[in-house]
Amino acid sequence: MSSDNSSADDVRQVWDVVVVGAGPAGASAAYAAAVAGRRVLVLEKAELPRYKTCGGGIIGPSRDSLPPGFELPFRDRVHAVTFSHNGRYTRTRRSKQMLFGLINRPEFDQQLVEHAQKAGAELRTGATVTRVEQHGSAVPDRRTVAVVLQGGETLLARAVVGADGSASRIGAHVGVKLDQVDLGLESEIPVPETVAEDWKGRVLIDWGPMPGSYGWVFPKGDTLTVGVISARGEGAATKRYLEDFVGRLGLAGFEPSISSGHLTRCRADDSPLSRGRVLVCGDAAGLLEPWTREGISFALRSGRLAGEWAVRIAEAHDAVDTRRQALNYAFAIKAGLGVEMAVGKRMLRIFERRPGLFHAALTGVRPAWKAFMDITRGATSLGELVRSRPFAQRALAMLDRRAAEADPTPDPVPEPDPEGAEEQSGT
Repeated sequence: MSSDNSSADDVRQVWDVVVVGAGPAGASAAYAAAVAGRRVLVLEKAELPRYKTCGGGIIGPSRDSLPPGFELPFRDRVHAVTFSHNGRYTRTRRSKQMLFGLINRPEFDQQLVEHAQKAGAELRTGATVTRVEQHGSAVPDRRTVAVVLQGGETLLARAVVGADGSASRIGAHVGVKLDQVDLGLESEIPVPETVAEDWKGRVLIDWGPMPGSYGWVFPKGDTLTVGVISARGEGAATKRYLEDFVGRLGLAGFEPSISSGHLTRCRADDSPLSRGRVLVCGDAAGLLEPWTREGISFALRSGRLAGEWAVRIAEAHDAVDTRRQALNYAFAIKAGLGVEMAVGKRMLRIFERRPGLFHAALTGVRPAWKAFMDITRGATSLGELVRSRPFAQRALAMLDRRAAEADPTPDPVPEPDPEGAEEQSGT
């Protein structure tokens, strides 16, 4: 908090930054603002730790966005990926280096919040935000936002970061517009040691029967996280896909400890990221990778940026400066994550029409597998890959053309790559 306003703000209990939501985006925003020395409050409606429907894959960009000294609570380290196309044409690719790690969200989110608290942020759980107000009797001046809680209590802030998930109240205030909504269904399935050992260090990705759908198995010690995702509106088909998927894997006899569902929402290109002194990030802003619907890295990266720019907005003395800082935040998001999302949307359009091409490439074309490894490890991103590598540019252009063809013939069945891939009769 700037020294010229410190005493007045203490009397009126004005926070520099209030963050709504204590997931990866909110915790990252709180950490970034607290490290800058600001007075930060995190509001979370649930009690921590709490379960979230999420595969829990931590790829390179997620790892690189964590606070200094953060020890990832890995439940497994992935060195192999088995790919299948609706249960057929199963192939496994292996890597000597770790591709990515697997975590349980309750532990991971709790640790992120604890890092924010160590940096100076305060946490309040059981606090449901019903709305924010930037005008009216609850707002003492134009430099203040009123955060209204369930029950009527009002908190004041110089800046607010909305990180309250895909059904965000803060996103509604900002006017977030959505371009894509998908339904994810997931089960946490405890398994015997003999089954767990078969999956250790290996995940399964299955390209599903509905356009744009896929399933996954992520091993986490004595539990397998098994899920599927597809476009909203295909609820019954998505449920059948999960049931068939679990049965095909031989896991139908094991009772899930948790079964859950979740809607992922992807922003439209012209969707706002701010309104006045309020910013949104992570799922609340519709920021995720459209093809894979990977959201943790987008949450961590956008949360950090939101926290940094919330500090600048908290220091802004007029509407012009506030607007300038909000536009700079939007530019930072669009220049990085926005570029990746644009490529991801392009990939999804192709994948929806020709999933077999992706399966053939990843299991039978070495440069495609190398690109997958580089992205998961954080050596590059989808956007950077297309920008900097002629092979990727040509491949994406070819896939665009193939997807656009009204070709009724089936996608090619991949031949095993003798270097780095092995054919599996099952998973």
